[in-house]
Amino acid sequence: MAAGVGLSWPLKIARIPSSIPPSSPSRSPARSVVRMAVSLDEKQKTFSLKKSEEAFNAAKELMPGGVNSPVRAFKSVGGQPIVMDSVKGSHMWDIDGNEYIDYVGSWGPAIIGHADDEVLAALAETMKKGTSFGAPCLLENVLAEMVISAVPSIEMVRMVNSGTEACMGVIRLARAFTRREKIIKFEGCYHGHADPFLVKAGSGVATLGLPDSPGVPKGATYETLTSPFNDISTVKNLFDSNKGEIAAVILEPVVGNSGFIAPKPGFLSDLREVTKQNDTLLVFDEVMTGFRLSYGGAQEYFGITPDLTTLGKIIGGGLPVGAYGGRREIMEMVAPAGPMYQAGTLSGNPLAMTAGIHTLKRLKEPGRYEYLTKVTSELVVGIVDAGKKAGHAICGGCVGGMFGFFFTEGPVYEFADAKKSDTAKFAKFYRGMLEEGVYFAPSQFEAGFTSLAHTPEDIQRTIEAAEKVFRQL
Repeated sequence: MAAGVGLSWPLKIARIPSSIPPSSPSRSPARSVVRMAVSLDEKQKTFSLKKSEEAFNAAKELMPGGVNSPVRAFKSVGGQPIVMDSVKGSHMWDIDGNEYIDYVGSWGPAIIGHADDEVLAALAETMKKGTSFGAPCLLENVLAEMVISAVPSIEMVRMVNSGTEACMGVIRLARAFTRREKIIKFEGCYHGHADPFLVKAGSGVATLGLPDSPGVPKGATYETLTSPFNDISTVKNLFDSNKGEIAAVILEPVVGNSGFIAPKPGFLSDLREVTKQNDTLLVFDEVMTGFRLSYGGAQEYFGITPDLTTLGKIIGGGLPVGAYGGRREIMEMVAPAGPMYQAGTLSGNPLAMTAGIHTLKRLKEPGRYEYLTKVTSELVVGIVDAGKKAGHAICGGCVGGMFGFFFTEGPVYEFADAKKSDTAKFAKFYRGMLEEGVYFAPSQFEAGFTSLAHTPEDIQRTIEAAEKVFRQL
């Protein structure tokens, strides 16, 4: 088995004995997952979302579209959005009582499993002292030291409250440090909803961006240049036509917001070389990949060190968090050490720091990433093989605990390739998997995530459900 299934280049994957457990016995979830002897057919008959429908209809009168983040509304897959009630380990339960094996993981943070007992116990102790100080606390030092020791590019770090905030800060910092204004981003890479990032690429040729959302002024995106992912020639052309003007190149080193798209061999090293040649900062947005592909993130996994890095998700252990960091000489531009201003009321709050500290401690234990690689590759190989055997065009891949698959023959190198997917078929597959008790991200263009709590039984049940659904498509 190898990661990168359906792609045209191999990805590294460690082989380990199947006996390595996801966690020690003392860390078993407080809420047990009952393996009921119910056939898939019987399970399907009892599947109901009546309470979710009622709650969601009420929510639509209270919140735009009934949600606080658009993908939750199921617009791209159709059907009834699910209102969740509780989570534990690798499983979720909705308000109708349906149980799911979860491969969203709160969009990435739940890498050691939902509602981990040790994290919850640590949070309970921290809350006795207060939830937010609005002043320095020792926990900030602890998490900062852990991040700096783990991530190759980070010598100093600033904690914030979200990935969007981290990316806003890092681009402002790059512009302040280089005294340049233009940035290069890649089509399909998402860096939060700040104005400079909401830009479409031109039709196959990188051009000055136009806003991709109403309300974003042209002036906010005028200095944003775009290129297809994995296309180093377009990047070089952008540098040639904008000599001495580009402050930074920012990218997800493994794309997760167009579905799962890995870098071609040499792409990241070529970016590192061309940015150095042009005195431009290379920024890895590792909000998604940080501490997920390896303990040192994508930059450790691929051996490419950027100048600046953004983090989020995992470093907050399921609480709101973000961070940006990099070389000391750059980070000392940030206020109050330097003139580039950025601040946040809840930045470095003790709850997020506590959850992050205890999550990273677990991830540093031996065998954790080998286990994630093992279960994730088995999942992707099983799903892709099942799809092909049923006669469907499908490809997929994974690195560490991050994966994705597309309903197209592939290979998928960039967002334009991903858009060739049969999204209608994916929507049917998605709804079918829900009825079989499997919860994937409700979009063809989102990556999936495994956790240390996912068991071999979870993976096998998921593959068996996929085999059944594929036969029905």
